[in-house]
Amino acid sequence: MSLTKKLGAEFIGTFWLVLGGTGTAVLAGSGVGTLGISLAFGLTVLTMVYAVGGISGGHFNPAVSFGLWAGGRLPAKDLLPYIISQVLGGILASAVVYFILSGKAGFELQTGSLASNGYGEHSPDGYSYMSGLVIEIVMTFGFLFVILGATSKKAPAGFAGLAIGLALTLIHLISIPVTNTSVNPARSTGPALFEGGIALTQLWFFWVMPVIGALIAGFLWKGFFESKEEE
Repeated sequence: MSLTKKLGAEFIGTFWLVLGGTGTAVLAGSGVGTLGISLAFGLTVLTMVYAVGGISGGHFNPAVSFGLWAGGRLPAKDLLPYIISQVLGGILASAVVYFILSGKAGFELQTGSLASNGYGEHSPDGYSYMSGLVIEIVMTFGFLFVILGATSKKAPAGFAGLAIGLALTLIHLISIPVTNTSVNPARSTGPALFEGGIALTQLWFFWVMPVIGALIAGFLWKGFFESKEEE
């Protein structure tokens, strides 16, 4: 596949993830609760992995791209273009959610209106900086570990999308109360840009911590778990 097609797939896949996940959180969250929101994020990834994973690899997340680069699965020359496409897709999704919300009588954009991520006073349940740091690093590490394992040559064929989607669902079930769950800088960027304020000032955190977790998983997998046939 050409790089243009790969970037288009990443743009659309990330758009779908952020639209489906944050859209569920802000438009239907009171009805479906944490379980429903978690499933929404998992289902968006699952559906797009099967839809366009064969084109781009189905990253839809800058942290995933960093982790797959560290694991030897993504060429360095493709890393920045992938990230740019993902971020743009996430921003467009947040714009669509914002437009839909603006059609509701009495709507005013406030902190959290677009499901931004946060720690401390911006944490859903008031969790500290250190709690947010640990959960974002550990959850992203686990997510990348599942991705690397499920897409390895020795994994059962055809089930990677299911494993990845269920992993993201589980991650959200654990971490929504702590940081509103990022593990994906593109997912965090769109809401923060529109909300501004504390969501924007804390955005760096939701780039740095997921990328750290992803890089640890990628280097560990490549150095210790990857079979010789995959090297």
